[in-house]
Amino acid sequence: MGALHDWLTQHAETLDQSESLGDEVMPALAAHGCFRAGVPLALGGAAGDYGDARDAILGIAEVARYSVTAAFVYWGQRSFVEYLLQSSNTALRDRLLPALLDGSLAGATGLSNAMKFLSGMEALAVQGTANGDGWLLNGKLAWITNLRPQRFVAAAAVAPADGSTPLVAMFASDDVGVQRSDNLALIALRGSNTAAVRLENVPAGADYVIAAQAPEWLARVRPAFLGMQCGMSIGLAAAALDKAAQVAAAARGQLGEQIAAAQQALAALTAQLLEGVADGRFVTAAPALFKLRIALAELVQQALTLELQAKGGHAYLTQEEDGFARRWRESAFIPVITPSITQLQAALAKHAAAAA
Repeated sequence: MGALHDWLTQHAETLDQSESLGDEVMPALAAHGCFRAGVPLALGGAAGDYGDARDAILGIAEVARYSVTAAFVYWGQRSFVEYLLQSSNTALRDRLLPALLDGSLAGATGLSNAMKFLSGMEALAVQGTANGDGWLLNGKLAWITNLRPQRFVAAAAVAPADGSTPLVAMFASDDVGVQRSDNLALIALRGSNTAAVRLENVPAGADYVIAAQAPEWLARVRPAFLGMQCGMSIGLAAAALDKAAQVAAAARGQLGEQIAAAQQALAALTAQLLEGVADGRFVTAAPALFKLRIALAELVQQALTLELQAKGGHAYLTQEEDGFARRWRESAFIPVITPSITQLQAALAKHAAAAA
């Protein structure tokens, strides 16, 4: 992974502030087998410590140490791969997986809206009208990453017009009726190919259906979805704390104990996340997963504050810039990525009220 680390280190600022390298992120990650992490060997995966989504969580965390933009792309691609791994539509999986794993096809999650729907936070944004053995899809997904202009596939949860059980279907960028917006004007992560998609009578046959019963399938895939999302927090916090520790040690400052305590807290939260994903507890105990996501986001803010305190005024000098300003911008994204911290807190309050 050394070559990938070097590439990310060299281009992290450009990936954050420009779209110019957006089309190079996927090939760079794929060349180092990133998307194969946690995928069964029989399906083209790579050997790892665990052989499941935990390998992807740690892989995303490692990339996020160097660039959250690249980690965001990694998460989007690997999430779509996970959807296929957990789908009963093996024909769709076998057709798309090779190109997704080698990075020649971009996959986008598109299910942030669905995850909020699952927790009762909002209605589904895509509606489906019966069309033969499939559906016509209509709606708008306001924020999706990894929408490479060349070609992409994405997943969406669909609310049938007849009121029947929602489903999860995919669509492709070259399908009739798929309209991709220009990239969103973000203050950071600009190399992530993040845009909106409008669907107007997009045909989705039975061969495009990932899950016929969205609610139970979403509950099953949510631990991997949010777990891999947490990988971004883990990696960014680790990078900031490493920088803080280096500066504090050299300056013989007073922050050493606080930094060490934060590093221990990060290790403990990471272990809890991996354990919960492994034993399946988060499938039925979503609040515990939400609390971990919130705790990791808070730890990111603490880590960046400690890095700033350790560096003092040097953090504001451009000639001494070593990625702090970028990490600060990246950290501002962690609380708002869907489902946002505010939304998760609302879901926890709703759950607590229902249990009272």
